[in-house]
Amino acid sequence: MDTLTSLRVFCMVAELKSFTAAAERLGLSPAMASKHVMHLENRLGTRLLNRTSRHVSVTETGMLYFNQARQMLDGLDEVEAAVSNVTVTPRGTLKLSAPVWVANTLVARMIAEYHQRYPEVCLDMDFSGRIVNLVDEGFDLALRATAPERLDPGLIARPLSKIVFHAVGSPGYLARTGRPAKLTDLNGHSLLLYSGVNSSGSLAFDGPEGRETVKFRTVMQSENETMLHLAALEGMGLVFLPALMIQPDIAEGRLEMVLPDTLNFTATLYAVYPSRKYLSAKVRTFIDFLSSRPHLCPEVETDR
Repeated sequence: MDTLTSLRVFCMVAELKSFTAAAERLGLSPAMASKHVMHLENRLGTRLLNRTSRHVSVTETGMLYFNQARQMLDGLDEVEAAVSNVTVTPRGTLKLSAPVWVANTLVARMIAEYHQRYPEVCLDMDFSGRIVNLVDEGFDLALRATAPERLDPGLIARPLSKIVFHAVGSPGYLARTGRPAKLTDLNGHSLLLYSGVNSSGSLAFDGPEGRETVKFRTVMQSENETMLHLAALEGMGLVFLPALMIQPDIAEGRLEMVLPDTLNFTATLYAVYPSRKYLSAKVRTFIDFLSSRPHLCPEVETDR
């Protein structure tokens, strides 16, 4: 039995969690698909899939094998396409990690557009906000907003756009504490702080008088931007959030920007992926698609 074909069958079964669906996709009978997987298991001397009459799941060993096999098959497809000068149709599961704040209506609309263009790609998206290990965990791609020096040198990073983070607060909070007119007015203000930032609450900004340090009072810390966002809407304090996340709240008056020309910082949004000579069609097209979307990072009106 051809081991390469067995690899393709196993990867399809692992992605679809179904022998029947995988067999139909590959033009095989379910019995033949099962034989291919058994061929691999016998060859490796280990179980790759758990099977019941209604459910198929991947074992821990099977997941490790799947992550490596899928990368190998993607690379092989790209090599064959390069040799034969034939364009490969993007297909398969694209496993993506992204910050929590990327999960919003604007991005969902762009993803739907990508899916319409490439319907054979299934997006498996992790918005937990954690820094995943792309290779060990089998991720194809991660979106990360950071400074260049904080990127893993073992990964390829392609800049997509600039992300501006603004300080915002609810109208209720600002009415209660006063709307700051200058940086020194912010000393003692309640701050909802992302856990990766200096926990002392002291932050420096370039104001009209030069570099100034503001001493906030940290009232909450979280690695989840959604929780910080919700707390700001409830009037707990000020928070720095990306324009992509707060645009609807600013437009509808649920949040107000504070000293928008001064109280902000910019990070670059990168598409980060493992170093491979031949990038799979699904990864390449997804990165190219995001790069072609200038409205990925909208401007926020500052006239409120």
